[in-house]
Amino acid sequence: QVQLVESGGGLVQAGGTLTLSCVVSGSPFRINAMSWYRQAPGKERELVARMTSGGSTNYADSVKGRFIISRKNAKPNTVFLEMYSLKPEDTAVYYCNADLLLITNGETSFNTWGQGTQVTVSS
Repeated sequence: QVQLVESGGGLVQAGGTLTLSCVVSGSPFRINAMSWYRQAPGKERELVARMTSGGSTNYADSVKGRFIISRKNAKPNTVFLEMYSLKPEDTAVYYCNADLLLITNGETSFNTWGQGTQVTVSS
């Protein structure tokens, strides 16, 4: 099967920077899109940023201009979320989501989540 492993969370002061990483591994697959979501205590999970296989991106209004989602040619199965000018309201558990095509005896759509990584921004 497929696994997503996130890393890079932690504690940072307001105005600081963090970069999250999410690595996809496992069964043969193609990536349709990769996304980052977050869930703060007492709130619903929300989309932060999404990137399609073609490179199109979209962001939540609250993070536009501060966060960047990307993939590197040298690491095609890894998606990054660079977070700049962090604010206390960015505090949440951040989850990676993968929208994939599993390539086994044809192609099967498959969507999966990582385990989440905590980001805490102190004021």
